[in-house]
Amino acid sequence: MCGRFTLAATPEEVAAFLALFDLEDFPPRYNIAPTQPILMATAGPPREPGSNLPDRIALLVRWGLIPSWCKDPKKLPLLINARSETAAEKNAFRAAMRHRRALVPATGFYEWKRQGAKKQPYLIRPKGGGIVAFAGLTETWSEPGGSEIDTGAILTTAANEQIAHIHDRMPVVIRPEDFSRWLDCRTQEPRDVADLLRPVEPGFFEAIPISDKVNKVANMGPEIQEPVDPAISPPPPTSPAAKRQPRGEEDQLKLL
Repeated sequence: MCGRFTLAATPEEVAAFLALFDLEDFPPRYNIAPTQPILMATAGPPREPGSNLPDRIALLVRWGLIPSWCKDPKKLPLLINARSETAAEKNAFRAAMRHRRALVPATGFYEWKRQGAKKQPYLIRPKGGGIVAFAGLTETWSEPGGSEIDTGAILTTAANEQIAHIHDRMPVVIRPEDFSRWLDCRTQEPRDVADLLRPVEPGFFEAIPISDKVNKVANMGPEIQEPVDPAISPPPPTSPAAKRQPRGEEDQLKLL
């Protein structure tokens, strides 16, 4: 699952990475949380020969997808993630998988590993730094009053062997050479891009233990990413309750 992430790059760096034009200025963000605005890139409109329209366009969306058919978002769980293995069949994500695939720029994400009675947060970022693109979905929801809200979710997959000891899920990473194919919803159906929905290879990311400052959404500065020495404690005894699936991504899909 991806419940927090960071985008600490300049607009110029993000625009160059995603081949975007006229990207508005924005500050570095170190603790992006659900329901906050997030940047996504989608395919631009079809171009006529000789047109100078951009191939990709930037969107600012609410992190938490609301399906277009939803009458009352309060009756749905918060859909910040979609399981890549089943998104093409799930009622909440099926239309977006077919028509509205997107890229989510990030410079890392956060995950928590249980250690005894505590959870140790980790910053998981591309090894050596830089920007990465997560696979995303976007949907426009119309309020009863007629106004529209652009919303989105991040696709996840099984964690690779490097990350699995921290959490069993991780965001799907789309490589730059696959951007166009992933975003092409006119000729590429979900089955045509299913091969992209796989864990990134071990060694792509590095996992850095950080302080629990990241736990509070109000903490938004770069100091939350400062490395710490994690306090290792023995794991708690296994119990039936411990084996239950934690609330989160699975709970998002049970009602759909």
